[in-house]
Amino acid sequence: MFSSNKTRDRITSEDVENGEASRPLLGDHNVVFSVDDDSDEESLAGPSKTEHSVRFQEDVQVIGPPLRSTTASREAGVDEIDDEPEIRSTPRGHMSPNMPLIVGLLDSSRRSFDSPLPLNDANGRVGDLDLEAIAAKRTAGGGLFDSIANMANSILGAGLPYAISQAGFFMGFLLLVVLCGVTDWTINLIVINAKLSGSHTYIEIMNHCFGSSGRAAVSFFQFSFAFGGMCAFGIIIGDTIPHVIRSIFPTLYKIPVLGLLTNRQFVIFLCTTCVSYPLSLYRDIHKLSRASGLALISMVIIVVSVLVEGPGVPSILKGDPSMRFSFVNAGIFQAIGVISFAFVCHHNSLLIYGSLRTPTLDRFAQVTHVSTFISLVSCCTLAVSGYVVFTDKTQGNILNNFPSNNTMINVARFCFGLNMFTTLPLELFVCREVIEDYFFPHEDFNPQRHLFFTTTILFSSMTLAMITCDLGVMLEITGGVSATALAFIFPAACYLKLSNQSLPWYSRNRLPAFLCVTFGVIVMTLSLFLALKKSWTKEGEATICM
Repeated sequence: MFSSNKTRDRITSEDVENGEASRPLLGDHNVVFSVDDDSDEESLAGPSKTEHSVRFQEDVQVIGPPLRSTTASREAGVDEIDDEPEIRSTPRGHMSPNMPLIVGLLDSSRRSFDSPLPLNDANGRVGDLDLEAIAAKRTAGGGLFDSIANMANSILGAGLPYAISQAGFFMGFLLLVVLCGVTDWTINLIVINAKLSGSHTYIEIMNHCFGSSGRAAVSFFQFSFAFGGMCAFGIIIGDTIPHVIRSIFPTLYKIPVLGLLTNRQFVIFLCTTCVSYPLSLYRDIHKLSRASGLALISMVIIVVSVLVEGPGVPSILKGDPSMRFSFVNAGIFQAIGVISFAFVCHHNSLLIYGSLRTPTLDRFAQVTHVSTFISLVSCCTLAVSGYVVFTDKTQGNILNNFPSNNTMINVARFCFGLNMFTTLPLELFVCREVIEDYFFPHEDFNPQRHLFFTTTILFSSMTLAMITCDLGVMLEITGGVSATALAFIFPAACYLKLSNQSLPWYSRNRLPAFLCVTFGVIVMTLSLFLALKKSWTKEGEATICM
């Protein structure tokens, strides 16, 4: 592989005088680059020695490849601190365990440049190259705000007053804070696991740690959780948007054609086809950040509406005042499931990490901390303000506790529906990525396959949302159990597998992960038991909306 000829390992004086440098691995006559010497008039007058060469007008700095013989050099390749990461090109699906995590996640989250950038024009001539523009295209991605918007939008998918009513005021508030902190820790733990295992997706992490069984388990839970969320978001669209339209135009249902805007099924079809479907066709998740930003504004409107309008509702709609500041209620485990379902965004955390323009652990930690803090403040404000007013009458959707003629709440209902069909594409990204990584891990991007899976997944969830008002116990099983596994069990279990096995389980580094796994197993078991118990009663029967 390497030549022993010493003349190939150094640049000759003739090469220096001609302003050319040859790379030993490419041979003596393969010119990597050529630099014009302004003082050499003959070189300016003469023809170029290389037909395809890149000319630099500035001073040339030759940077050698990073040393890979030590762990420190590999760590340096992974965690770039500055804002200009070094880019290394590697074919998709052929990552070595020592490949920097940045490369793999970039390849996973944005695949717009799978083919090399041509240096020649249509006539074969080498034109002027804007190297900064090429670098900008190669490293195109979102900033911190884009990723914060996407992650916070993933977390802010549901209101939590119902969880407070189930667990009790003080216990519910404590659960919100504790589970938010655990969520923040486990989200970062997933990226750390990806770094330790040399993987770039959640599926590959589980495959590295637990083999094919782990790969199958995380694929099932990721897909079921994301797909169940898509169905739930479609149901919410049907429950909010038509209600708002009917309140604004009471006689609209009598007008031919326009009356369809008050029909639940038609509104779900219209919003999904015209809004969610185009957004879902993007290949890069950071391009959804603008839609996620609008969804965050909508969540602010919802929180403010509940906070302002809550005290003014008629007394008949309010709950028992004596139950406002209860300590612990009997539904504490149901509350844990609801809160876990709301906070889980682990299934798209690696996509958000990879969509960062400079994906490093420090920058992603900033995204996680800010996103979870925003979510905690918003959820606590919404949960507490809603529960204090309605207490034992609090419904799963807090907006359903308000009268239908409340203008500000109707605006909040519209914003809630808007939030749903902009959040839905985030979940579809996960479903599509799971299929790509599980069934086509070593294949390049295929536009036909991308379009087929996007269309099939989206319209399947839309169909279920159109015919079902309440997914019932099946959604609770796939949602609550999947959320617990993805958020608490899998990240901590993988860390225990990848960390120093010589340390005991009760050591400082391993004890938090061990406790997290234990907590997750208990919650998942109880959630499954309660969901199955509910299915044996009339309460668990699904409501069909034909």
